[in-house]
Amino acid sequence: MSHHSPTASTVGLPAARQFADLVPITNGQRALTLALPFGYAAAYFGFAALGWWVPAVAMLMGLSFITYGSTSHDLVHANLGLRKSVNDIFLSVIELLALRSGHAYRLAHLHHHARYPAPDDIEGAAAGMSLFGALREGITYNFKLYFWALRQERGDKRWVRLEGLACLLVLAAAGVLASLGHPVLLIYAGLMTLGSWLLPLVTSYIPHRPREQNVLWQTRLFRGRVASFVAAEHLYHLEHHLYPAIPHHHWPELAKRLDPYFAQQGVEPTKLGF
Repeated sequence: MSHHSPTASTVGLPAARQFADLVPITNGQRALTLALPFGYAAAYFGFAALGWWVPAVAMLMGLSFITYGSTSHDLVHANLGLRKSVNDIFLSVIELLALRSGHAYRLAHLHHHARYPAPDDIEGAAAGMSLFGALREGITYNFKLYFWALRQERGDKRWVRLEGLACLLVLAAAGVLASLGHPVLLIYAGLMTLGSWLLPLVTSYIPHRPREQNVLWQTRLFRGRVASFVAAEHLYHLEHHLYPAIPHHHWPELAKRLDPYFAQQGVEPTKLGF
């Protein structure tokens, strides 16, 4: 099979200009999007200090979800309307909260958009694996992605190196504090690393169908209230692949506008709920 998706014109894709009103976001949306990761991280340490471990762990689950799939994702695509220098800083710091390299993520994710489902798409590799393979991929995924980013000729590898060093310093500090009887940061690091283990399964294996020839079938179309609730209105992977410049805030509206087109093209949604 060909490893390149058909061009937009081959499937009569609506022009991006039809959705230009969905690109801007308000100052309030921008501020909340940037503040949430720090809020979740601070809440973890607050709950942990009180010994309330159930809400503390819940905060890290929220942090893992909104970084890779929401805030950091919009920063990767520069969809928050920030100057490049400011965008770079937020991407680096917010992904550091999850002990990941933001700029390695950006390089791999933009490569995924450009190359999926090609064999050199490191982010989408799990899509072609078995369920067990996708789970196994998660064990080494962040390491593979990081060192892949360092081998690329493009991209700002200075950021990638600094982010890798920062992650090591956080882990070293966590170990020192744990040895002194303060394990909260080490538990944080362990839980965030465990959360990243599911990334290939959730972001690659579940939403993609790389063996399909048509771009409209290579990524699953999800619909249903259960899907919307469970994924907090983030399960719009096909829509995002088609229009990556639209921030996550407007994905539900984008999906609503695209539904008649999908129906016309015979794209059957995967329904979760009604």
